[in-house]
Parts: sequence; C-alpha cells; structure tokens
Amino acid sequence: MELCSIASGSSGNCICVGSDENHVLIDAGISGKRIENGLNSIDLKTEEMQGVLVTHEHIDHISGLGVIARRYGLPIYATQGTIDAILNTKSVGKIEESLFHAITPDQPFEIGDLLIEPISISHDAADPVAYKIKNEEKTAAVVTDLGTYDENMIDKIKNLDVLLLEANHDVHMLQVGSYPYPLKQRILGEKGHLSNELSGQLLGEVLHDHFNTVILGHLSKENNYAELAYETVRLEVTMGENPYKGDDFPMYVAKRDAPSERIIF
Repeated sequence: MELCSIASGSSGNCICVGSDENHVLIDAGISGKRIENGLNSIDLKTEEMQGVLVTHEHIDHISGLGVIARRYGLPIYATQGTIDAILNTKSVGKIEESLFHAITPDQPFEIGDLLIEPISISHDAADPVAYKIKNEEKTAAVVTDLGTYDENMIDKIKNLDVLLLEANHDVHMLQVGSYPYPLKQRILGEKGHLSNELSGQLLGEVLHDHFNTVILGHLSKENNYAELAYETVRLEVTMGENPYKGDDFPMYVAKRDAPSERIIF
C-alpha cells in the first residue's frame, strides 16, 4: 500500500491512499488542477481514482470536490449528514446526487481490494469521520479535525502500519495569536482541533513494535510550524507512559501546499 499527502493544512486537504490495484482520495479541499498535478507527481491521475472519501463538509476539505466530480464522475463517499451539508454548499457548485454514496460510522465498506472503515470524530461539522483503510496485509488511517479522542478512537487505530495524524496548533501560539477569542475557544474545544501535545499523547497510545510511519498533518499556518509540531509530538511520545521513544519510528510533517513524501509500506 501507499499513502501520499497532496496537501494537508488549514487551507486545504487532499490525501491519496491505495494499493497496487486501487486508489482513493481522502478529501478534495484544493483546486482540481492542484489535485491533478499532485497525483501526476506520483505517477497517478485523478481519473484513475476509485472514489473520494469525504471526512466532513468544511471548505478546506471539499473546495475542489465539485470540479473533479463533474469532470470525472468520481463516486463520493460520505455520511448522510455530510452529504446533505455538501449539497447545501453553493461554492462547490452542482454535483449530481447519484455520485453520492452514504456511509455509516463503524460500518466498513469495500472499494476494490480496499476495506474502508469510517470512524466517528469529535468536530463541529454535521457528521464527521476519520478513515481507516486496509488491504490483505497493511493498514493506514487518516485522522484529522478532532478536538478530542476517546477509547473508541484508540481502539480503532491500534495496529496500524501508517498513520496521518492531526497536529494542528501549538496551544501557546494560539492563545497569544491574533485570532478572535471565540475562534480560539472553538479550536481549543472538544469539537475543534488536536494540539501538538494531544497529537503526541494519542500517538503514544497506538504505537506498537511493527509500526511503520507517522505523518503529522493539518498544521495551522498561523498557530504552528513544522519543526515545533515535530519536536513536541516526539517529546510527548518519549515522555509518555509507553515503552517507545520519539525516535523509534519515522516521522514526517506533511506540507501544507505541496505533495509530501510518498510513503510505501
């Protein structure tokens, strides 16, 4: 299997995950042209995608969805609440309703040789989910846009090979930054975004001896930077109540505005 972040940040998100036989996009929150160029950089094309898995309806996850849906007729998978919200988002334009396939959290479904499990997350959207994707041998998950996590989330993402995990903000940078107070409270709340510290703590809960790679994603442009996220998460793992250190496995920070390293596992 492989995973490549085409873009991951507060201004736009698009992740490609797949096997030798099938590939899907998780979100389409950047322009259709940027999606195409990003896929071309890893020798793939948008028209070759077997579908788009939408986590939720915020514009940084769906801004390019209408374009690629109309151009290529790609199936779109999302919870019914998310589908309804997308259909009421005028900026994405008209999308043929027959392209939508309603999914249910905790109920896996198949696309080719990929088994996909939506996982409920705590975020201020209609019915948001993270996704776990596996084939016969390997498993990956993309977990972003959650203000908190619980035992169910921990159980769902144990025994992964690769994890793309949100490390959205540094709490101090956010608190002293220029955002209005209500927005700060939203981000810090249980339906907001994971801080670097919480990201490291969640990671420490799910590491195992055969874990392959973690990619830190969805970094805030205003309230975080790559080196800080990397070091904070690494330190949280090292200091946590687990047998692992932050240097025991490869860790990367996904680029906000460009494709990141292609992870093959």
